[in-house]
Amino acid sequence: MTRRDAPATEEGWYALHDFRRIDWDAWREAPDHERDRALAEGVEFLRARENLSDAEQGGSAVFTVAGHEADIMVLHLRPETEQLDRIERAFEHTALAGFTERTDSYVSVTEISGYVTEELEDGIENIEDDGTRNYMLQRLYPSIPDAEHVCFYPMDKRRDAEYNWYDLPFDERADLISGHGDIGREYAGKVTQIITGSMGFDDHEWGVTLFADDPTEIKHLLADMRFDSSSSRYAEFGRFRFGRRFAPEHLPELFAGEPLPAYGSGDVETPTPDAEEPDSAADTASTDDADDAEDTDDAGGRPDPGAPPHDAATTEELEEELRRLGVDASEHPEAGFGLVFYSDENAEALVDEVDGLRSNFEHYDTHVLTSVRAHAGRTAVVSLWKNERAANTASGFLGDLAGVDGDGIGGQLADRDASERADTAAADDGGDTTPPEVEGTDDEEDDDIRGELSELDIYAGKPHGEDVYAMVLYSAADLDELREEVESLSGGFDRYDTHVGTSLYEGTGTDRAAVVSLWETRDAADTAGDYLSDLPDIVGRAGEESTFGTMGMFYTVKPEHREDFVDHFGTVGEMLGDMDGHIETDLMVNVDDENDMFIASQWEDREDAMGFFRSDAFRDTVQWGRDILADRPRHVFLA
Repeated sequence: MTRRDAPATEEGWYALHDFRRIDWDAWREAPDHERDRALAEGVEFLRARENLSDAEQGGSAVFTVAGHEADIMVLHLRPETEQLDRIERAFEHTALAGFTERTDSYVSVTEISGYVTEELEDGIENIEDDGTRNYMLQRLYPSIPDAEHVCFYPMDKRRDAEYNWYDLPFDERADLISGHGDIGREYAGKVTQIITGSMGFDDHEWGVTLFADDPTEIKHLLADMRFDSSSSRYAEFGRFRFGRRFAPEHLPELFAGEPLPAYGSGDVETPTPDAEEPDSAADTASTDDADDAEDTDDAGGRPDPGAPPHDAATTEELEEELRRLGVDASEHPEAGFGLVFYSDENAEALVDEVDGLRSNFEHYDTHVLTSVRAHAGRTAVVSLWKNERAANTASGFLGDLAGVDGDGIGGQLADRDASERADTAAADDGGDTTPPEVEGTDDEEDDDIRGELSELDIYAGKPHGEDVYAMVLYSAADLDELREEVESLSGGFDRYDTHVGTSLYEGTGTDRAAVVSLWETRDAADTAGDYLSDLPDIVGRAGEESTFGTMGMFYTVKPEHREDFVDHFGTVGEMLGDMDGHIETDLMVNVDDENDMFIASQWEDREDAMGFFRSDAFRDTVQWGRDILADRPRHVFLA
């Protein structure tokens, strides 16, 4: 029989799950002074363990346990077995220990295995991927989450005649664990886990500790996993224990049978270590029974995973860089930290890799946005997070993207909530809340035009409820050939968050076809123009021969009035031909929807175009159009 090699493992902190039953008869019979002493020493002992007074690293927490086998579970994580041994003996010296009896315990050690990456064989310090290395460190040196509920159970991998986990080839085992982890990732942000190995330490092979605020999420997660082959065929489970976390200061309420507030509810001040830990930002690995969600702020002195691979930028520098890439930080007030990495890879080639990364990021509540942006011939990846800890972990993954040839930049974003509070306070105090004046921009010029049109009761440029920028190119190519090219290009554009839509139109007054591409930002539209210009037989770009161009987009005509609309446009077109500053106007029809049209109109300057919008003829046309259009005409300006 072929000998199977065990996967490489790395170990971190040792774990002790200590289960205690309260001797209620002895407690009821004890005099008040003995009970008071027991509670005081119990609170002092548990609080000291949570504050790591006995060690520089690790963590401790105390939980109630529902059911008959135990009343309390205390979880301890420490770097050395000697420290766990000392904790056990120290508790026995407290007066509280005399009113408890140990009913069970479990000894194990936090573990990461070679199923995550075979590079682990060379040691975690030699793993090149910063994101994977940081992920592993967080698994080896975990914080105990502040979630209210806990579930602990031991487990084994089955070894019988039909299903023997240890007889499977490594690749098959790795695939099963990967699929198992995919289920766990669906619960990221809802259920957090600590996985510990216990071969040689206790009766089972692993211990699994799950944490959640909503206890039903634990149930749902385990139910989903039972139907996965990794569990249904190969997993065997020990006794499950379930309970609630409480602060040590609430030990008297526990013994008095009084309600215990949810952990972290704020009614007890709980000292915490000074160190901070990074959140789990991108979970690319799988585990035996659930994938990690976000960690808490209680670092427990975990080893420093190293500086994140980005340079520090000031808030002003970062937000200016984001603006250049078409990302307005003010539109994401929940974001507290931003990252920008540049790659030598073509933007389209990098999209798939970033999509995979984003799909993992989106499992976490701290993730706000991750997007590929093309700007000035370079490819940028922008990632926004709610806090710096999560961003620092994500930074490791972003720094490993293809073509990233140097450090990215990262920094704090302006506190929008604080600004709003300050504005509100200033208003309440009668203070001046007028924003400072800034220099004009191209966007402001567009806003001026839209404002002018709005005064004329013309809806200007917000299809789908948001500003868009349009790139329009004309082609003399065969329409069928061009359609195939445009469909392919549009499919590629759809990978970008800033893409609104790309369609092919045929002119009614000219022999030209028009390709219209709508984008959320000016820079994105300009970049799209580089790809659009490679389409066959491009003969010109809208607005090239004029100093001002405007188009009425999304003229969606009621089908029964389509011919009326086309005829009326012919009349308007004749009138436009006699107007000063007019160069050309054509009615373009979507080749996939004859009722979707736009009017492309070029003018020598802005004032000539505005003169048309102010004319009685235009007003009459608008009034007439309200009866035959399925929606209001929307005007979009060329990028």
